[in-house]
Amino acid sequence: MTQNAVVKTDTSTIIIRPSTGWTALNLRDLWVYRELVFFMIWRDLKVRYKQTLLGATWAIIQPVMTMLVFNFLFTKVAKVPTEGIPYPIFSFTALLPWGLFTTALNTASRSLTANTSMVSKVYFPRLVLPIASVLAGLVDFAIAFVLLIGMMVYYRITPTLAIWTLPLFMLLAIITALGVALWLSAINVKYRDVNYALPFLTNFWLFITPVAYSANVISQKWQLVYSLNPMAGVVNGFRWALLGAKTVLGPALAVSVVISLIVLISGLFYFRNMERTFADLI
Repeated sequence: MTQNAVVKTDTSTIIIRPSTGWTALNLRDLWVYRELVFFMIWRDLKVRYKQTLLGATWAIIQPVMTMLVFNFLFTKVAKVPTEGIPYPIFSFTALLPWGLFTTALNTASRSLTANTSMVSKVYFPRLVLPIASVLAGLVDFAIAFVLLIGMMVYYRITPTLAIWTLPLFMLLAIITALGVALWLSAINVKYRDVNYALPFLTNFWLFITPVAYSANVISQKWQLVYSLNPMAGVVNGFRWALLGAKTVLGPALAVSVVISLIVLISGLFYFRNMERTFADLI
């Protein structure tokens, strides 16, 4: 529903004009419907593991299996440098934020089409759906993070003093996922090609993100270009905060943050602009 500004003139004529700028986003609605956000998060979690034999254990199995494959390919075959860090924990530390990002991106991008009856019959801020889908991924992240702590104890790795910055890098991953998901979820209502493009997009994004390898293998002259991928800054930040990896953040991280904010803000405006057509198109 588009917000309008009401202006009263001296002749008692009421002029209704479309809201512009930040007021057009009407983010205050999210606070009014905050209980719906929490309900949708809980519902998404129940649906995700409904009638599964292993339940939430899948949050651990998926990154562990990926880590084992990476461990074989990139230590036995490619033998990539890991900055003196055991490869299993080197890769698993990166797989945590990457898993948070991909889970959020995939579920949030399909959140509107997966809730067709709600979108077409009930009024509520449609932003609730992608936001709830993104936040639901934090539960899987928390479960897998417990395993990471156990691995750090096993390898006798002590977190660095920079561990306090970890929530900031988590926030950057969430912002990136939400920004991209807002664009894709709105486009998906009109063009269902998004469902077919998502697997390709996430696989391609994985290879241009330093999950299986160190960002230090990228030539210095390409580092700023490489940092246009916001998830590169997230993964580098996780390894730096937890393992003390010798990754230069600085300007590259600043570029990643700026790109994430641009994607989020533009995604918010595009989503809100398309919102009034969702019920008709879906």
